[in-house]
Parts: sequence; C-alpha cells; structure tokens
Amino acid sequence: MPVDQRKIARALLSVSDKTGLIDFARALVAHGVELVSTGGTRKALADAGLPVRDISDLTQFPEMMDGRLKTLHPKVHGGLLAIRENPEHEAAMLAHDIRPIDLLVVNLYPFEATLAKGAPYEECVENIDIGGPAMIRAASKNHDDVAVVVDPDDYAALTAEMNDSGGATRLTTRRRLAQKAFARTAAYDAAISNWLATQIDAATPPVRAFGGRLAGEMRYGENPHQSAGFYRMDDGRPGVATARQAQGKQLSYNNINDTDAAYECVAEFDPARTAAVTIVKHANPCGVAEAATLVEAYQKALLCDPVSAFGGIVALNRKLDAVTAREIVKIFTEVIIAPDADAEAIEMIGAKKNLRLLLAGSLPDPRAPGLAFRSVAGGFLAQSRDNAVIDDLDLTVVTRRAPDARELADLKFAWRVVKHVKSNAIVYAKDGATVGIGAGQMSRVDSSRTAAHKAQEAAQAAGLPESLARGSVVASDAFFPFADGLLAAAAAGATAVIQPGGSVNDADVIAAADAQGLAMVFTGLRHFRH
Repeated sequence: MPVDQRKIARALLSVSDKTGLIDFARALVAHGVELVSTGGTRKALADAGLPVRDISDLTQFPEMMDGRLKTLHPKVHGGLLAIRENPEHEAAMLAHDIRPIDLLVVNLYPFEATLAKGAPYEECVENIDIGGPAMIRAASKNHDDVAVVVDPDDYAALTAEMNDSGGATRLTTRRRLAQKAFARTAAYDAAISNWLATQIDAATPPVRAFGGRLAGEMRYGENPHQSAGFYRMDDGRPGVATARQAQGKQLSYNNINDTDAAYECVAEFDPARTAAVTIVKHANPCGVAEAATLVEAYQKALLCDPVSAFGGIVALNRKLDAVTAREIVKIFTEVIIAPDADAEAIEMIGAKKNLRLLLAGSLPDPRAPGLAFRSVAGGFLAQSRDNAVIDDLDLTVVTRRAPDARELADLKFAWRVVKHVKSNAIVYAKDGATVGIGAGQMSRVDSSRTAAHKAQEAAQAAGLPESLARGSVVASDAFFPFADGLLAAAAAGATAVIQPGGSVNDADVIAAADAQGLAMVFTGLRHFRH
C-alpha cells in the first residue's frame, strides 16, 4: 500500500518560467530540503543566496551539446523512479550511489510561445524540451513516492501543505499533481506534433492530438445539467481566449461560444478600411454593418433585427469609444468584445455590473491557416479553418446584367457575413448592412423566406413603409439547387445575387435571374457552416 505522507528531503528544480521560484525555494530550504538544479535555474537560486547543488555534482557528468544533455542520466531518473521500501530498488540505489529525489519542479522550454511569435524553424526545434518531459513522466509515474510540480500556480498550495505536515506531501496531492503533469506533457507534445504536421504539409496526419490549459471552470455547459470548462490553446490566434476581461460577471459556456462567433465575423472587415460591428445571438449573426464610425455601424447592425439583438453579443473591429458604448448599453447586452476600449468607454460600461467587456488586443486574421475540430461519438473531426476571403476570389458574372458598383460592394459585404451564418444561410444586405438573415433552415428556400420575413419585421419596427430587403442584394452560402430560393429573394426585393454556383440546375437558376432582371455572380466557392 502506498504511504500517505512522504517527507521531502531532496528537490530537483529546472524551470524556464521562474515566476515565484525564489520564494518557493526558500520555503523548501526552510523545511531542510536539499536543492539540486540546472543551468539558469541554479544561477537564479544561487544569486538569491540559496544553497543549491549543480546537477553535474549529482551525475558526475557535465552539461553538453548546448544544454541538450544534462538530466538524462541514471542518477536523475533512478532517483525519481525508485520505489521506496522496495528491497530490489533500494539495493540498486545503494550499488550505484543513487539518492532519491522526492520533489521535481519543472516547467518546459517555451515551445508554444516560440511558435506563437512566428519564430523560424530552427528556433522552434531548439525550444523542444527533451529532458524536462522525460523527468516529468518519470516522477509522475512514481507519484506514490514523488511529487511533481509543472505549474508555478501550485507553489503556494504545496508550501501550505508542507507547512501543515512538517515538510511532507499527501498521496492525494501527489496524484493530483501527476495528473496535471501528464496532461502538460501531452499538450506540449500535441503542440509540437501539430506544428510539424504543418511543416510537412500533412493535412491529415495518421495520429492527431490536441491539448489546452484550463482558463476557467464554467458554472455549467450549454444547459445547467452539463459540466464544462474553458481551455486555451496557445496557437497565437487573438480572440475570446486571449482577451482580458475588463469588467462584468463570469462568462458562461454559451457566452464564450457566441463571442467567438461574433469576433471571427467582425474580423472579416479590415479596420483600416472601415468600422464594423457584428451582433450575434445563439452563434448566428443577427446584424452586421460597416460605416465610417463604430456608432453608425452599430446603429445599422441593430436595425436588422432589434428583437434578437436583445441579450446578444456585440463585436467591434476598432477600439471602443464612449459614443458607441453609450449607444450599446441602451439595450441589454451580454458581452462586448473589441480590440481595445478608451477609458471613458470602460467607465461607462462599468455602470452595468453584469455586462462583460473583453479586450482582445487585436483581431484574428481571417486568412490565417489553422484547425477547426469537433467531437463525434467515438472520435473527432478535424479540418482546416475556412480562411477564404472575398477579396481573393475571382467573381464571375453569369447573368445578362452585371451588378453596378453599389450592388457589387454590397455583394462583397454580404459574402463576408454569410460565411459566418449557419447553413442553410441567406443574407440580404443593403448599403453596407445586413437587412435580413435566414440561418440554419433545412431548405434554402425556407432560409430565403425567413430572411425576407426578418427584413419586413425590421422595417415595421423602424416605422418604415416597405421591407428593408427592397433594393438589397442577397448572398447564399451554397448554390441554389432550384430557382425557388432565388425567386423568393427577388420577390422580397433583392436586385443582385452572389452564390457559389455549381448546381446541375445552374442554367435554370441563371435563366430565372435573367427573367427577373437580377444581376448574379458566382464565387466558385461555398461557405457551409454547420
């Protein structure tokens, strides 16, 4: 049976992140723990006046090969792996002068951070830790006897436990730390293997792994009976995972999911070109607009569907100003996310104690490659991110009438938005704003009619005499299989259409567009979003 409490007599410390290291090491020394360390960690401890042995004193072997070889030695791994009170193990330790190591404190070379900053291939390779993961796995396997710490956040709790127990650790603590340590090496190896897959252009490698660090526990998942946690992946993509929460109550699972959808959509609009706002409800845009200023863009986006916008998520592509903040807080909003916000805007939003304000620092690049994945029973699906943007596409006019300049601008706008609407997706747009959105219907004609109905409702809410869809353009995320969806758009008042094309009935759809006097362009690319 494993022993509950194990007194720490010797600790090996080797960390790249030295946050809290000195205070923790002082606490260990106060309990009579002998410190052994490597390289920069040993120097930091010695400079702080702490007694510390160099790893080479333990191994009788110098560090070499630019530090690649220093801890891969039987006197290190034997000290970590030896089972206490096992006669055979004790005899081997005595025969080979191996002393036990009771605590391992390691955090790994910063591979993820190196990758995130766009470092060259050789620098990424040099930041792949070998000795660290090997020691972590050894100590974690032997957690009945050895404690392993891979995160500075655990220093305080371990110090408190040692203070309460006269310098010992409990078995439950060692097992908890071991689980965290194995998860850390798994996530580390996943980051490396996925990076290497991109380097060799392996879109579907034979083994795929993912890892993440817990950013926070959720009160519940999509529903109160589901548990949930939010995990960050260090892929360098700015957004909800990297954002600083400036104010407001805890984010929920659904908040995070919706906020990500909103921010990815608004990132389609280059802030150097235009101000843009996206309002999202249940992971679907319910209003998107661009304008000269954020407040104008917000007002135009809100006009599309003011009912759905209540309790929604607002994403902005520029720094939030006080004028726009004042307009947003006029209705109940769950989350606002922007690259930044000025002091007056932050103060104004602060008056709404439950309203969350997230500042992401920058926008995600809609062209950047990356992976998207989701679970299925018994496995998961992984695919490259949909990073196609309208500015990179060659549009083909397929009707007798070509779109005029205003229609073409709105067609491009609508195509940026439809990419982020759940299929089947139809988006009506006019003057740089959505005026009707149909999402997630089982047939495309139903999406066309839903969007038209929304445009009519929005006009009534605004006190306008005719549907907002009059004089609009329409985007369809996939081809019209029949002319009925296009005819529904024409009946709603659309004058131009953008769609992928590629249906066996393209000729009939084009003929119907010509008969209605519509201009239509094909993108040759679809934007299904399930």
